[in-house]
Amino acid sequence: MTGRGAMRPLDGLLVVSMEQAVAAPYCSSRLADAGARVIKIEREGGDFARKYDRFAGGESAYFVWLNRGKESLTADIKDPDDRALLYRILGKADVFIQNLAPGAAARAGFDSGDLRARNPRLIAVDISGYGSDGAYADMKAYDLLVQAESGLSSVTGGPEGPGRVGVSVCDIACGMYSYMAILEAVIARAETGEGCTIETSLFSGMADWMTVPLLHWESDGEGPPRIGLNHPSIHPYGAYPTRGGAPILIAIQNEREFVRLCAEVLERPDLPDDPRFESNIARLDNREPFDAIVKEVFTGIGRDALIARLREAKIAFGEVNDVGGLARHPALRRSGIGIPGGAIDIVAPPARIDGGSRDLGPVPEAGADSEAIRREFAA
Repeated sequence: MTGRGAMRPLDGLLVVSMEQAVAAPYCSSRLADAGARVIKIEREGGDFARKYDRFAGGESAYFVWLNRGKESLTADIKDPDDRALLYRILGKADVFIQNLAPGAAARAGFDSGDLRARNPRLIAVDISGYGSDGAYADMKAYDLLVQAESGLSSVTGGPEGPGRVGVSVCDIACGMYSYMAILEAVIARAETGEGCTIETSLFSGMADWMTVPLLHWESDGEGPPRIGLNHPSIHPYGAYPTRGGAPILIAIQNEREFVRLCAEVLERPDLPDDPRFESNIARLDNREPFDAIVKEVFTGIGRDALIARLREAKIAFGEVNDVGGLARHPALRRSGIGIPGGAIDIVAPPARIDGGSRDLGPVPEAGADSEAIRREFAA
């Protein structure tokens, strides 16, 4: 890339991340994308996420996605010499991130408060399952456990039972919130000269995402029902069968769109005047009769003709794709990255800057940078 899009605003920022699995690596990988130097601390043998699978050119898909652009230092945090090395690095670091098991970092001598006493400019980030206090502070936490604990599973799936969101949303949300908090802290430090201690957790991130279902429950004591590919509080907003193809999901956000749907797609301009369908609240109470009308139309004409009607009427819709559909999707952008022994294309970072995307750094082998880092920060 050239021009302003090539700017890496975090150039010169030194990040030390004592990380594993998903949440912390997600956070630090985004810092690396923006130009930060990220030193990933791994135990001998590497982050266990390296061995999750072999779907990314022989490497772990999770690991490749979340560890591009980093340096890898293998170290034993219980070894006095390695601990001294890490203290020297942290004395010059801008950001320290850790998501070890509850209390493990502090027991090993890497308590955030102590590290900030040594380096007041340090931004220290502790990522946990449930936070550092309360009855759950010592609980291990993984994504699916927190999907269940947070109530997310109760609003996911169909009427037959709760389900798992198919990607690690609790880890990802926590990583995103950690990244945002670090950026805010970097901005604040430019004014004050002081770092800070940040705590994030998988549970708190997902609890924030669950605000609307929680408010529903506090209002009626029930909360939104599980209704599969339908919206619990907006109708019609869901998937309908088509003739000769996968379902199509339509989304109606206001009454103007509903009038257009009825007149131009369903060819029933009378429907908005029907008391059962005259408002969103009325339609929620009468899902079945309205859905029967939609299904009759959607399965009565060819799929291509249906899509043409939806486009012409400017009705928001989406085809219900599988992962293969994503792979072929015209809106999907890709970026190439190096991996041990080769290269692979992954999904490009979502943000485009001045029309372009940044180049992404390679994924390191475990300990690939150990010798160089040890020389650089020798006593």
